[in-house]
Amino acid sequence: MHVTLKFGGEVAAERVEQIKKELEGVRSAAAVELNFRGVGFFPNAKHPRVFWAGIEATPNLAEMAAEIEKRLERLGIPREGRAFRPHLTLARFKSEEGLAKLREAIEKAGAMEFGATRSGEFYLYESKLLRGGAVYSRLGTFSFAEGLEPG
Repeated sequence: MHVTLKFGGEVAAERVEQIKKELEGVRSAAAVELNFRGVGFFPNAKHPRVFWAGIEATPNLAEMAAEIEKRLERLGIPREGRAFRPHLTLARFKSEEGLAKLREAIEKAGAMEFGATRSGEFYLYESKLLRGGAVYSRLGTFSFAEGLEPG
């Protein structure tokens, strides 16, 4: 599971070191606090493509996402056109089969709380789309909270 702060799209391998240097400069005075609660659909519940769990976070999460946008834009990586909405993707839909049962289960479950976490680091990942799905490789770990070192 992950929270995407910035999707960079396809990037030439030789640009990775420049990206890492920019990400090393991202700082916050404190760790990020995340609370996971509620579920929903993108773009809408009637014809969803994504089923997600919501995230309520301390303001510094959005501040860091904005800082990453700014830093990577200097490298020619375009800004995201949509507002930053932190979430955990739980499923992607290829069809609407079973959607009625999912909606029924959500309604029956009522308010959903999934726990909380705290983090002082973020990661740079590369994803390669293969026949069996995406394969993710961690390219870097970045400590952003003052006084915390990467784990």
